[in-house]
Amino acid sequence: MSLTRRTLLAGLAVTPFSATAQGFAGLGTEADGFALPSRSTTLTFPADHGPHPAFRIEWWYLTATLAGPDGTPYGIQWTLFRSALAPGDREGWSSPQVWMAHAALTTPESHHSTERLARGGTGQAGVTAAPFAAWIDDWAMAGTASGQADELSALSLTASAPDFAYELQLTATGPLVLHGDKGFSVKSPTGQASHYYSQPFYEVTGRLTLPDGDIPVTGNAWLDREWSSQPLAENQDGWDWVSLSFSTGARLMGFALRATDGTAFTSATWIDPDGTATPYGNGALTLTPLNGSTPPTRWRVTLPDKDVDVEIDALRADAWMDVSFEYWEGPVAITGSHTGRGYLEMTGYDRAPQP
Repeated sequence: MSLTRRTLLAGLAVTPFSATAQGFAGLGTEADGFALPSRSTTLTFPADHGPHPAFRIEWWYLTATLAGPDGTPYGIQWTLFRSALAPGDREGWSSPQVWMAHAALTTPESHHSTERLARGGTGQAGVTAAPFAAWIDDWAMAGTASGQADELSALSLTASAPDFAYELQLTATGPLVLHGDKGFSVKSPTGQASHYYSQPFYEVTGRLTLPDGDIPVTGNAWLDREWSSQPLAENQDGWDWVSLSFSTGARLMGFALRATDGTAFTSATWIDPDGTATPYGNGALTLTPLNGSTPPTRWRVTLPDKDVDVEIDALRADAWMDVSFEYWEGPVAITGSHTGRGYLEMTGYDRAPQP
């Protein structure tokens, strides 16, 4: 392990990414000195596409459900995390910012994942709001919508690892969606919250690279943007999150934040095909596991107000992200009252021993 990597991991051990702190990845630890989300904040674009160094943690998080020419399903993930050792930012090596990125590719036969780490102030990783660009080393999510009102309306996306790579082009066909109360997303009964919005309307073309060669793909993608300083309560140790795209053109985002006493705090956003969003608070959405694996990879998802009663089933049960703080993330198929495809993320679970 290089000195640079040891230094970064040491820094991560005292940031919200620490797996031994309160809540999953330490996201329930106190946020002394950092800014906190406010219900009165109005999200402003393109500025809010960029970083928020007064807050402790944020991410640019993209998932895509894709298909090859023969209909074979695939899924990809690309995520850039920013974590701060102290509020604010400074130039060069005195910057308190730490960057981490994850990339994954899931096929019916395999799941691939990889990670990169960087420190702030060196140019190795970062985000600019306009023109939009998010990068770490040669991985990049870059805006290609020069001169358009929405910097996220068109993107290029690249990532690579020894056993996989992808190059994708994304075009948005709908508007940005604000979750919760105009982007103020409550996470617990005690009021933990984040600022949270999405672009769930991307159409995708591009290419995957696997050991057997290149595969042209098309499909859909969903970008999540979120920032906070203490997004979990101290007794919340993980979450189950879904982003579901239905064949009707409607979409659903939902999550259940699990507490150590066995209860869960839920939230959801129903998104009409034209982008009109309807937020739902705690209790409106239910997520029920349907199999006994750890974590469950089949779920029943219901939102009675919108007549949603579906089952989701993972493309692969072993879609673990083998990264500094381990979690599960992979594409799912949707059946029931609605059909389609989506993504499932689960954190705070111990991986079951393999037979």
